[in-house]
Amino acid sequence: MNARLDDTPRDTPAAEGSLLRFITCGSVDDGKSTLIGRLLYDSKSLLEDQLGTLEADSRRYGTQGDALDFALLLDGLSAEREQGITIDVAYRFFATPARRFIVADTPGHEQYTRNMVTGASTADVAVILVDARKGLLAQTRRHSTIVSLVGIRHVVLAINKLDAVDYSRQVFERIDADYRVFAAKLGFASITSIPLSALRGDNMTEAPSANTPWYRGPSLLGHLENVEVTAPAAQGPLRFPVQWVNRPDADFRGFSGRVLGGEVKPGDAVRVLPSGRTSRVARVVTFDGDLDQAAYGRSVTLTLEDEIDVSRGDVIAAADAPPAVADQFEATIVWMDEAPLLPGRTYLVKLGTTTVNGSLGTPKYQIEINTLEHHAAKTLQLNDIGVCTLTLDRAVPFDAYTDNRDTGSFIVIDRMTQHTVGAGLLHFALRRSQNVHWQAVEVDKAARARLNGHKPCVVWLTGLSGSGKSTIANELERRLHALGARTYLLDGDNVRHGLNKDLGFTAADRVENIRRIGEVATLMVDAGLVVVTAFISPFRSEREMARRLVADGEFIEVFVDTPLAVVEQRDPKGLYRKARAGELKNFTGIDSPYEAPESPEVHVETTRQSIEDAAERIVAVLRERGLIG
Repeated sequence: MNARLDDTPRDTPAAEGSLLRFITCGSVDDGKSTLIGRLLYDSKSLLEDQLGTLEADSRRYGTQGDALDFALLLDGLSAEREQGITIDVAYRFFATPARRFIVADTPGHEQYTRNMVTGASTADVAVILVDARKGLLAQTRRHSTIVSLVGIRHVVLAINKLDAVDYSRQVFERIDADYRVFAAKLGFASITSIPLSALRGDNMTEAPSANTPWYRGPSLLGHLENVEVTAPAAQGPLRFPVQWVNRPDADFRGFSGRVLGGEVKPGDAVRVLPSGRTSRVARVVTFDGDLDQAAYGRSVTLTLEDEIDVSRGDVIAAADAPPAVADQFEATIVWMDEAPLLPGRTYLVKLGTTTVNGSLGTPKYQIEINTLEHHAAKTLQLNDIGVCTLTLDRAVPFDAYTDNRDTGSFIVIDRMTQHTVGAGLLHFALRRSQNVHWQAVEVDKAARARLNGHKPCVVWLTGLSGSGKSTIANELERRLHALGARTYLLDGDNVRHGLNKDLGFTAADRVENIRRIGEVATLMVDAGLVVVTAFISPFRSEREMARRLVADGEFIEVFVDTPLAVVEQRDPKGLYRKARAGELKNFTGIDSPYEAPESPEVHVETTRQSIEDAAERIVAVLRERGLIG
């Protein structure tokens, strides 16, 4: 979401050499490729190699390019491609004597809406195409809603293929009127409707064309050359996310990144967040030498007057106007994955140059793209837009997205696949993130462990229903109790009679089931106990979440490995029979997946080992690791 393609401030009004980013979007076969091709052809400034173009154009127009710009460009685009989110976005560069342009060409198919979000996240203007023969479509409304959400305030409604309706003024005006009614709630600063035939060139570079004598507005290219855009962050206080830190033992200690809010100059008082330490800027360094000032959008390296701790992901900000720091937020989410959002699941959350663990709560509501109404929802599916609570595992500096698109946006990454599954916009921090503090206590886990005479840990048994988890867990606890260990057994069925009786067996409910158990097990470990759990816990992600809640070495994963054919034959509760008959939905192993552990601490094969042997093997591992005597 935060990749930038150049070093030019984005608040520049149209002027010779200024750069405008715009996105083309719309439905399938509305003529986007033809429109872009016409712009490139008519501008006669197409350069094939984008990086070469930027470098050559930097010399041509005297902009402030340097080696770091290109490194940051490659870093941002490569990272997003690896996460599978920009592969279908084509960036094109062209120029006219009045202005330079980068256009993001995004696919119109609904399944690629996620790619459109990527292109829109860095754009100043959106060119939304409508086929004059079809009028407004669902994808037109979806793209317009996303354009509004990501902060684009200037829209061109390109009513294309007007030649196919005999250049009808009535058709043009009807579509224009319909769109303005729909867009009234989206908060655009300007909507400019232009009648076009990209194929024939009508109103592309000159207006009015001979075929639309009734039109009195600008051509598409003329409008793009003259539209003035203002980024709120450019007028705001300094925001400088640190992307690279020179080695502490080097003679030169600087902090590299891009100015993503305000400006910076030597002598400025700054605050480093989240630590809150203060200093002053000593130098503003570039590849070509020091600067007296670096404006919004400029890539530089800062040095500070004081030796304070600064790390990648920290934000150097204006000392008198720092961003807030919080770990819980309300946020708008655009879901980009075939698999639905699972509330409570731990994902990686990337905010600027910081990556942390985080989870999304059950949506407060989902936004219906056609009417913008709010509807109740338990999850978000592919291309859905909703508002959720975002909870992070540590506090981070941030701004509201409406104030700063860079420090107020984030992407959500699946921990297992490393695919980007969502993009989000921060609204505000939740009050409880500042009101809830950790209370220090005198008697801690180590003191309780000394009293118990053994170390605490979680022995997490996972496997299919009927694999023997509960039987092995019961035998294991009996043996540990006989050895004098203080234990507690958390069994899947028993817990669902009380703590988790409100949960069903959907994927989302299974995630929440294990999240609660993980938290309870963590409290019991803090109490100094050996906690034995017996849960199907079908998803690797949730088992990894439970592992991360305790200290290294305190989580022992036991894979109770029993083939599906065997557990179906056992079927002590008759559940497999019901699932095969379609009477029991979302049953693990039948119509809901089970993700087997890849490297468990203990692998039990119940077709080869007895219950007693399995329990003894687990006890032996606990002894080997020094957890029990």
